[in-house]
Amino acid sequence: MSSPQALAFQAPSLALLAAEPLRALFELCAGKVAAPSTVEGDGHPVIVYPGLGAGPLTTAQLRSYLRSCNLDVHDWEFGVNTGPNGALHEWLDALVAPVRALHAREGRRVSLVGWSLGGIYAREIAKRCPEAVRQVITMGTPHRSIQGANHAETILRWMGGDTSQLTPELTARLAERPPVPISSIYSKSDGFVSWRGCLETAAPDVENIAVDASHLGMPTHSEVLRIVGDRLAQAEGRWRPYRRPRARPAAG
Repeated sequence: MSSPQALAFQAPSLALLAAEPLRALFELCAGKVAAPSTVEGDGHPVIVYPGLGAGPLTTAQLRSYLRSCNLDVHDWEFGVNTGPNGALHEWLDALVAPVRALHAREGRRVSLVGWSLGGIYAREIAKRCPEAVRQVITMGTPHRSIQGANHAETILRWMGGDTSQLTPELTARLAERPPVPISSIYSKSDGFVSWRGCLETAAPDVENIAVDASHLGMPTHSEVLRIVGDRLAQAEGRWRPYRRPRARPAAG
């Protein structure tokens, strides 16, 4: 079987990109009508990082669901994600500080949940302070194809973001996994990023979980919420790969 490194990365089709807003709206409505059942977490701290151009409002449903799962959930507290603010290493230092502070205050390791570009932040934070991070969960995060094989880079340019820091050396570094358990949730019908670019290399504490979701709709998609809750409900030090719930037999 080919490793993720050997796979060619291609940006999603324009048809998938054009369908994103309508699909996301449907997923938002469906998520409110058929919300996933809650799981029982252990109350440990969790920080949620939004995607490019998104902010607290777009992750509100996800955070609300996770709070109902008995988790101590926090927004990233940096407003709308417009991309790295200044030099990347200084920006990451700024993002690491709240994680270290929360870890020190609560005396418990912090789980990081990142959507799209927010997942890049979560992975990099975990590399910088693994002693403070319990696990990382990413949703539609193209850590292997951050440049060229996605439409998000174009949007970042439209927003006036700085893409000059995306050197070959940096993109190679971003592809390296953090030294903590990591779950990558991806969709083959993602309209913004290459789904292959979201795949993690196989390891005992690494997993790739496929869903059928739009990129914009991931933070409100009922299956994605259920998966994130399931991952966060695991006891610390007892991480196991995700197992989908068995389908109930039809009545009759």
